Amino acid sequence: MWNEKNLFTGCCDVPLTRRGVEEAIEAGKRISYIPVDMIFTSGLIRAKMTAMLAMTQHHQKKVPIIMHNESEQATTWSQVYSETTIKQSIPVITTWQLNERMYGELQGLNKKETAERYGKEQVHEWRRSYDIQPPKGESLEMCLRRAVTYFKEFIEPQLQSGKHVMVAAHANSLRSIIMYLDKMTSQEVTNLELSTGIPLLYIYKDGRFSSRGSPVGPTEAGVYAYTESLAVYRQQLDEMSH
Repeated sequence: MWNEKNLFTGCCDVPLTRRGVEEAIEAGKRISYIPVDMIFTSGLIRAKMTAMLAMTQHHQKKVPIIMHNESEQATTWSQVYSETTIKQSIPVITTWQLNERMYGELQGLNKKETAERYGKEQVHEWRRSYDIQPPKGESLEMCLRRAVTYFKEFIEPQLQSGKHVMVAAHANSLRSIIMYLDKMTSQEVTNLELSTGIPLLYIYKDGRFSSRGSPVGPTEAGVYAYTESLAVYRQQLDEMSH
């Protein structure tokens, strides 16, 4: 909603606009036939909304459930006691490490007014450079350090165990992860533009990541040829539809 008002959002916890809601649903249609076993989102409502809305379109009809492990009580109170229900659910892990880059003293300011105050070049440098941070904020390099560390420690082991994982996050935390996956240079990542609501597919095989662009929807049969587990999944889909 702050993008719409041309304000710097960063780590402020602002919801999606109506257009954002529609984009999330559309994104869900594009991945509706790709298996999802686990979801990781940032701690911000707009990323959680995106993941939840996308999953309303998924053919598995499994229910995404946000895991609450912030305290012993939270874990106990959100416990599910039915094995059947657990099998029909998708755990959603939320973490601040996937949050948008923290924009410091720019958060909540109007982008146009900020450019007039500090000069366009200065604002462009804060927004687009790799290692220069806005006043009291994070540089892309700092955002990358936390996001990629989290990805390696918590998401990669899930992929190694054969799980299909969805990540819903933000421009800078996702750019950081893509830099790692695609082995980009700091120069290349500063020029990387990501569109909102467009899912990107990566295949993890034999310890390596390969980018497969953006899925266009359930008609894309080629997706299932990438790995054995996807081929098996495709077979199950075919059996269900007969």
